[in-house]
Amino acid sequence: MKPRNPDFEAALRASFAAQAMMRTLGAELVAVTPGRVVIAAPIGRGVTQQQGMAHAALPFAIGDSAAGYAALSLQPAGTEVVTSEMKIHLLAPGRGARLIATGTVIRAGRRLVVARADVVAVAAGRETPVATLLGTIVPVAAEG
Repeated sequence: MKPRNPDFEAALRASFAAQAMMRTLGAELVAVTPGRVVIAAPIGRGVTQQQGMAHAALPFAIGDSAAGYAALSLQPAGTEVVTSEMKIHLLAPGRGARLIATGTVIRAGRRLVVARADVVAVAAGRETPVATLLGTIVPVAAEG
């Protein structure tokens, strides 16, 4: 996949840095390439549910952002993206030290981008698939 913005990585990193939600979750941008973005977040006490595993909101939040930023990586300068719809399939409990979401673009159209994210939990060096997300991302003009 070919980026339409030669400075896509800098634009993507600036957008990610402006996201209060990702800061709140302690998420970090691990890797950025055209059409693929990896985001990781710790499974801390503040994001667990009553049984001690990651609340489903955590894989959804980082998966949605990974898919969205994968879509953004292919957009022209001056563009942002918003999620139109996102479906999540929870596959296993999120247990361990952190979750890693890998977002990839399936098809990048001018008006709609279809993207997915696969989320794994990392515990004792092993990765366990936790969730798969599939959604539609809409490019929009950046404000300001």
